[in-house]
Amino acid sequence: MDISHIKDWHAHVYFDSASRDPAWALREKIERTFDIQMGRFHEKPVGPHPRYSYQVHFKNEQLAPLLSWLTLNRGDLTVFVHPNTGEDLEDHRDRAIWLGQQVPLVLDIFSRKD
Repeated sequence: MDISHIKDWHAHVYFDSASRDPAWALREKIERTFDIQMGRFHEKPVGPHPRYSYQVHFKNEQLAPLLSWLTLNRGDLTVFVHPNTGEDLEDHRDRAIWLGQQVPLVLDIFSRKD
């Protein structure tokens, strides 16, 4: 598959009630450091994400700078990163990058016919 299939990227910062404040602080640092689109701050599991999370939506050319920055600045938080090719299951299951603890995703949502 050619890299031109990657439209853009998502990073999902995972947290829980005990790590809420560090997650919020990291979010604010991301917003100050990058010209980037931030998603909602979910204090419940949403979609395939088994923990509280927020999404960072970024462009292909931001991958290296953002990934490098998150590697050095995420603290103890887990960050799940995936490309957006239009193949949601494969993007989340097979093409993921994990910073921190890898956790099982709720992947059956991609096969549901609701």
